[in-house]
Amino acid sequence: MTSINEQPIPAARPVIGEDEIEAAVRVLRSGRVVQGPEVAAFEEGFSRLVDGRHCVAVNSGTSALQLLLLALGIGPGDEVIVPSFSFAASANAVRLVGADVVFADIEPGSFGLDPAAVEAAITPRTAAIMPVHLYGHPAAMDKIMPIAQKHGLAVVEDACQAHTAALNGTPVGAFGAGGTFSFYPTKNMHSLEGGMVSTGDAELARTLRLLRNQGMEQRYANEIVGANMRMTDVNAAVGRVQLAKVEGWTEQRRANAAYLDAHITAPSVTTPPVAEGARHIYHQYTVRVRGDRDAAMAKLTEAGVGNAVYYPTPIHRLKPYWEPDQKAGRTWELPETEKAAAEVVSLPVHPSLSRNDLERIVTAVNALGENL
Repeated sequence: MTSINEQPIPAARPVIGEDEIEAAVRVLRSGRVVQGPEVAAFEEGFSRLVDGRHCVAVNSGTSALQLLLLALGIGPGDEVIVPSFSFAASANAVRLVGADVVFADIEPGSFGLDPAAVEAAITPRTAAIMPVHLYGHPAAMDKIMPIAQKHGLAVVEDACQAHTAALNGTPVGAFGAGGTFSFYPTKNMHSLEGGMVSTGDAELARTLRLLRNQGMEQRYANEIVGANMRMTDVNAAVGRVQLAKVEGWTEQRRANAAYLDAHITAPSVTTPPVAEGARHIYHQYTVRVRGDRDAAMAKLTEAGVGNAVYYPTPIHRLKPYWEPDQKAGRTWELPETEKAAAEVVSLPVHPSLSRNDLERIVTAVNALGENL
């Protein structure tokens, strides 16, 4: 039970400090608030995180995914292979461009797409593979990229939870045709709200810029059909402040995770493994709980340790996907996905944690013991 003098430890804590506030106010006072110099500077700065790729800022991570698919020409009649164990936006973006979602199972360790499951899911209609770097652990890109190249498929990286994660020295967002990032407030860095697309293809980057701005590069000279998915300069200014801090925050997350790895000993809890060559940046510190997960979460909450399940219902079981698939007689065999959804619990790992917070988390988790 939480001591009367101890506050509950939140599962996540967005950072909005004086630097972010001052940056926002500075832009508001300038009068240039949409798609201006702050956005351009944010794009240039973020490019350094993705091996110098072109970066295109948009209004959300979901928009980033949708616009990248559109820019690649993916639409009706195409299929995109997606993990069901992810936030719904991964699959929603595919549906929003009119393509069909094909779900593939995940690896039990990284929670990313299983390369063997990906290869088995490829059909003549497959146009792209969408690996999700879930919780900040890179997917098995060293195996997924050769599969995509063999079959002539685009790779759309959903790196919305994985800013600065890497595999064998290559940052996520620098593997496929394009990568997408989210700047939602609980991410490792944020811009209040926003997204980014990274790509090594200059022409694709130009198409993305057209798509986010009503199809225009020059005002009133519309070249294609586009949308309004621009990032504001207020968002970009906040993002630039956070960009300067994200490496330090990430190292603190990694240090916090290392402490939890070393001190959690409850037999009913499995700490998150890290694949060889992977740089895990711990957007979430996600354990597996054997036994009664609800009881475990209730005990953690009683001890003042925030916790959450990401994600309790796999996408293929959500109503917009489950009902159409049932009507079409389509079923998905995703045993690792189902197992993960039933077992995962995310614990606090954010950089605001103190040593006392970490000790309290460990004490509460180890008190779960062997049987729940």
